[in-house]
Amino acid sequence: MKRLFLFLQIVIVALTTSAGGLMTNTNYHIAFDRMMARGATSDIDAIYSNPAGIAWTHEGFQLSFNWQYPRQDRDITATFPLFPDENHTHKFHGDATAPFVPGLFASYRKGDWSLSAMIGIVGSGGYVKYDEGIPMFSAPVMAMLYSVNNTLTPTTYDLKSQMKGKQYIFGGQLNFAYRFNEHLSAAIGGRLSYYSGYYRGGVNVTLKQPQVELLSMALDTDQKGWGFAPLLGLNYRVGGLTLAAKYEFRTKLNIPNDTKTLTATVLNPTTMQPMPAATVMALVGDKLAPYQDGVKTRYDMPALLSVAAGYEFIPDKLRATVEYHFFDDKNAHMSGDREKALKRGTHEVLAGIEWDINKRFTVSAGGQRTDYGLSDEYQANTSFACDSYSVGLGGAVNITGHLRLNLGYFWTMYSDYTKHVDDYYGTKLAGTEVMHRTNRVLGIGVDYKF
Repeated sequence: MKRLFLFLQIVIVALTTSAGGLMTNTNYHIAFDRMMARGATSDIDAIYSNPAGIAWTHEGFQLSFNWQYPRQDRDITATFPLFPDENHTHKFHGDATAPFVPGLFASYRKGDWSLSAMIGIVGSGGYVKYDEGIPMFSAPVMAMLYSVNNTLTPTTYDLKSQMKGKQYIFGGQLNFAYRFNEHLSAAIGGRLSYYSGYYRGGVNVTLKQPQVELLSMALDTDQKGWGFAPLLGLNYRVGGLTLAAKYEFRTKLNIPNDTKTLTATVLNPTTMQPMPAATVMALVGDKLAPYQDGVKTRYDMPALLSVAAGYEFIPDKLRATVEYHFFDDKNAHMSGDREKALKRGTHEVLAGIEWDINKRFTVSAGGQRTDYGLSDEYQANTSFACDSYSVGLGGAVNITGHLRLNLGYFWTMYSDYTKHVDDYYGTKLAGTEVMHRTNRVLGIGVDYKF
């Protein structure tokens, strides 16, 4: 039975483990979807990507509304000796969606001064559901039952598990920018972030003969909380060259649990009688304590350094940008101190090009390489990452002198991550997991100048 309680502890830890730093969003405006590298722009999306660059934007008011539809698959192909599938390998499919991801931008510039604001989903952003649960649900239960009675194999019982979760970090950003001369501008601002999420999962094991429920475990936890981070920006222009930088400080998110369900009901496989609640709590109460109602969990968003260089090869016609991001994930506190398992922070390199075909039509394309400092100890079924390449393309149409329509699409190609462990979730049996992701994003937006 100790394996069962170890399993329960693992389930709870994993369900409340998600790294805001590794989920930080950078695609708020459709211009990013179609070009990727926007760190040297002075268009309205500079409110996020280059806050100091907004000092060079359209004089007067601007508004921009953006809608994006992302779709992801998060699959775990697990090999474990007790899985009844062919070669003991089973694919756990996770479907992640966020049907409506909005982004709203507004700016006002008067001479050398500008004020700008942005509202968007700054971290995470979506739902994930595993209809068959995840390996960390199934494997320990199978191993526990077999260790108690070697006749309790997967052919003698039905195991049903499922897991679903939601994570959104909404952000509201306000910037002030000032242009010192014809070359240099600077910005100062801040972002207020609101975390909203939940984790719901369960495991049920029912004997086929006689039909009796051996085990039932459930978790239902909501989490909500606030955080704030200041930011700084610089922008330097000379001729067709623009050099820009920004620094976002760490956002501390210390989120309390609103736990509605955290239960484990177990029958003694020999007597078929429920274990007393006091016995269960005596064994696992200390392990469950961090996840009781009101207990807080860290979901910090990391500090971010962004530097970019843009060059206009043909004035008002052809421009390109290269950019670098560093996310300081190692110093962003995560649930269970998972940041300590990372080898380093995240490196990201971007490049993009944009061409104004004429006064009405613009086309653009770009790419991005994201390289995390991953390790086996960091990767979890409920929150895993894979290094990737992304490609984006699209265009813009100036419908009038004041109204622009943006269209963009980008997709991400991930490298599978393979994790092999000798003691698979406390079962004392070896297991292997291959983690695979896909990502596609379609976006449309409008910019309006007053």
